[in-house]
Amino acid sequence: MQKTIRTVLISCFLLLATLTAQAADQPAAAATPAAAPAPAAPEAVPAQPALKPAPGLSLLPTAKEEAKPVVTMKIGVVDINKVSTDTTMGKAAQAQIKAQQAKLQKQVEGKRKQLDKFKADTERQLPTLTPQQREAKSKEFQKKIEEFQKFGMKAEKELMENQQKLTKGLFEAIGKAADEQGKAKGLAAVATNRDLLYLSSTVAMIDVTGDIIKSLDEKRAKK
Repeated sequence: MQKTIRTVLISCFLLLATLTAQAADQPAAAATPAAAPAPAAPEAVPAQPALKPAPGLSLLPTAKEEAKPVVTMKIGVVDINKVSTDTTMGKAAQAQIKAQQAKLQKQVEGKRKQLDKFKADTERQLPTLTPQQREAKSKEFQKKIEEFQKFGMKAEKELMENQQKLTKGLFEAIGKAADEQGKAKGLAAVATNRDLLYLSSTVAMIDVTGDIIKSLDEKRAKK
């Protein structure tokens, strides 16, 4: 009987050892996760002040206003042809040139008629002239032609010189009047209209033709 009891005890010890070894091989049970703490109430965020860009540092392009041209210079303009035809001085100069031209033209026509008459008389006399007389008439006729040509050239030169003289006097008078108008109106320059090929938007063009005509006529009336 003691042997039986011993056998049972041994069997119990073996079973206990086996259970203990199996318990060690099993993974520990996952711990039950603790409940997550309730989120804290969000703190009030202080309001941020509005940012104002520093002057000249704005990242946004500013609208550009259309730039308006600024007049920085004034230039006077003169119509020379109008001054020549409308002023008393210009009319007098033109009348003088026309009168001289008509006078010289009349003299040239008179010389031409004399030359034509000599030629006609010589041709009519040729049948009755000796060879020596024909040669003399030919030389005389040639001389008259040369004289006529010289007279015509002299008349043309005289007319041109007088025209240049009158034109020069008119331009000098216009120049003095333009100088007076330029100073009185604060102009940077005075030019003739035919010389203006380009005009900048910053330059103002002022027509002083009428003022110059008036000035020239007043000065001539005082003489």
